[in-house]
Order: sequence, then structure tokens, then C-alpha cells
Amino acid sequence: MVRKTSRLFILIVTCSAVGVVLGGTASQAEINQCQNATSVTNECLTQDPFSKTLEGMSVGLLAGAGAAFGATFQIKQKQN
Repeated sequence: MVRKTSRLFILIVTCSAVGVVLGGTASQAEINQCQNATSVTNECLTQDPFSKTLEGMSVGLLAGAGAAFGATFQIKQKQN
């Protein structure tokens, strides 16, 4: 039982870490695209890049953890 719990924990941590990286990268790319546009909008100028990146990373964290729980649930359903 301990081995299954540690596998679940490793899966959640791994998926969450990947989600953080992908979320941060995607939000940084969005910021760069917004700032390099030919017509820069007021929203683009007023947003804080750090908070926007942090927001993307937190959404990625939640998405990764949710994906890990969903995958684990599906695997357990197929085993029963």
C-alpha cells in the first residue's frame, strides 16, 4: 500500500511540475507576443509580467495535479 501511495505522490508531483513549467512558459510567450505586437493595447502595457507569469504557473499547477488525479482515477477504474 505504501508503494502505491508513493507512486501516486510521484505522479502528482511530476504532473504538477510539468504544469508549472508549461503554464509559466505559455504565459511568458503571451506577454512577449503582446509586447511585440504592431499595435500595443492598453491592457498589454498595464499588466505586470511577474504576476501574469505567476498566474500562468498556478493554473498549470492546478491543471497538472488535476490531470494526475484524473489519470489515477481512470487506472483504478480499469483495474476493478
